[in-house]
Amino acid sequence: MELGKQKLEDVLTALKLKKELDEENKKKVICILAVIGAVLAVVAIAFAVYRFFSPDYLEDFEEDFDEDFDDYFEDDEEEEEEAEEEAEEEKE
Repeated sequence: MELGKQKLEDVLTALKLKKELDEENKKKVICILAVIGAVLAVVAIAFAVYRFFSPDYLEDFEEDFDEDFDDYFEDDEEEEEEAEEEAEEEKE
């Protein structure tokens, strides 16, 4: 009977040790995940600040493109007007 009682105590002790180790491992995992989350939060904030303060070069490009595009069509319109004036002068 002593042998069975000793084995039962050994099993209970082993279960307690396993439970303590599991809790320690859980704490370690939670700490690691907390650190990773904090690092990701800092990176996200840094990226948001960078995007907010960086100039928008595409907007400037689009404005320049629109201006150049408008100038191109203005030149065509002037040429058409000149051609119409010349045609009218030839008719007279």
